[in-house]
Amino acid sequence: MILSTLPKAAGIGLRPPHIGEVLRQLPDVAWFEVHAENYFGGGANVAALERVRARYPISLHGVGLGLGSPAPLDPVHLAAFRALVERIEPQAVSEHLCWNRLGDEFFNDLLPLPYSQDALDWMVERVDQVQEALGRVVLIENLSSYISFADDQIAEGEFLAELARRSGCGLLLDLNNLHVNEHNLGRDAQAAIDALPAAAIAEIHIAGFEARDDGLWIDTHGQPVVEAVWQLLDTTLARLGPLPVLLERDTNLPAFSELQAESARAQAAIDRVRG
Repeated sequence: MILSTLPKAAGIGLRPPHIGEVLRQLPDVAWFEVHAENYFGGGANVAALERVRARYPISLHGVGLGLGSPAPLDPVHLAAFRALVERIEPQAVSEHLCWNRLGDEFFNDLLPLPYSQDALDWMVERVDQVQEALGRVVLIENLSSYISFADDQIAEGEFLAELARRSGCGLLLDLNNLHVNEHNLGRDAQAAIDALPAAAIAEIHIAGFEARDDGLWIDTHGQPVVEAVWQLLDTTLARLGPLPVLLERDTNLPAFSELQAESARAQAAIDRVRG
């Protein structure tokens, strides 16, 4: 089963303020990832994305399905996602291990699930639904969290591994999220990585976070990658070999040249394990 056809190289999260510059200058970037929901409306936005796709491999990263929500999956959202997948023909499609709906209420956030057997069974069912609806294998990303649950029963890495085994999905391993959880919740980032099946990991994310005055770290994607996450990247690639590695930045967006310079370190890490 093919999880992704992205190049095993460093990519950059492409945000709308940088699209015009990318189309004008055609920078030397191996691939781009975009948030799928930004292109559901069609028009000029998706036309620009098609122009990017003509030059670069693309990963479509969903942020709004809320797979773990108790409410039924939104059929309008799923239909728009499928239409975009068919139009862009991306090299990878991904979503988050989260929920965002309760009844008629929608929460504009990626909310964590308990690591329980019931939650695992529910996520397997929902991932099956999404993969059937999209006609594609989907990569599921681990989440940053600021709380733990009384009914947590399964370690984070084991939960993700079992989800991949039972649903056939791939895994999008966000190293910054693991690092944030290690600080906020005392979870062992390296143990989570070690528990994951190598064959299921199809993409890696790296990003930065904000440290609040009360000591809590918030996954804002608004700062450069910290040294500890770079070290996690080195150890992960040493175990798994070359993989697509995405640099994310969503807030405090710098000049595109700064993102290129930072992503060069990810490419160097990939090159070191290429052998």
